[in-house]
Amino acid sequence: MLTSVLFDLDGTLIDTADDFMAIVCAMRSEAGLTAVDDALVRNRVSDGSAGMLAAAYAIEADDPQMKDLRSEFLLRYERDLAAHARLYPGVAELLAWLEAENLPWGVVTNKLSRFSTPLLEAMGLGNRCCSLVCPDHVIQGKPHPESLLKACRDMRTDPQHSVFVGDHLRDIQAGRAAGMATVAALYGYIPPDQNPASWQATYSIQSPAELRPWLQTRRIQETPDV
Repeated sequence: MLTSVLFDLDGTLIDTADDFMAIVCAMRSEAGLTAVDDALVRNRVSDGSAGMLAAAYAIEADDPQMKDLRSEFLLRYERDLAAHARLYPGVAELLAWLEAENLPWGVVTNKLSRFSTPLLEAMGLGNRCCSLVCPDHVIQGKPHPESLLKACRDMRTDPQHSVFVGDHLRDIQAGRAAGMATVAALYGYIPPDQNPASWQATYSIQSPAELRPWLQTRRIQETPDV
């Protein structure tokens, strides 16, 4: 039977793009530079600070400017974390349903714990999340399955009866490698040049509200007869 549900963080549970956009805009403005299109930053959120800055400044990740830009970006983000972040519509109801059904849920993210832990707390999820696994908790992050398997161990659940939801190819790859069913969150930060249909996810959703009916069906299908 279905034993647990794991989520990616940015772009799946929480919309954090406005926080990143505000920082990029402030940095460019203070440097006397013009504003950039929001879409440039939003489409690169899943690539982390280096990806967003590369897009915002039209530079490569190995550009000599990147080290200083990234240090400034992360310093500002840590200081103003969750200033504009919000749960995606339907997430609060989904998590409440999981808890009412005694289905533990957790978060597996490539966002460092120094940012992930306070972000979850700011969103009121810190004490509710049964496992938070960040890249500094494991040797290999996604798309390697190590972090997902660790989350299941933390929650004492079976990976083969768990589901992982994410908005990036590496999420689906990690879930499949861990033996889990996977769900592609199509409402997340998916670049225009990506085709989620090619990811081979078990299921895809256009909004968090679409996940509950599918989980209910899967739970019924996986529950053995007595």
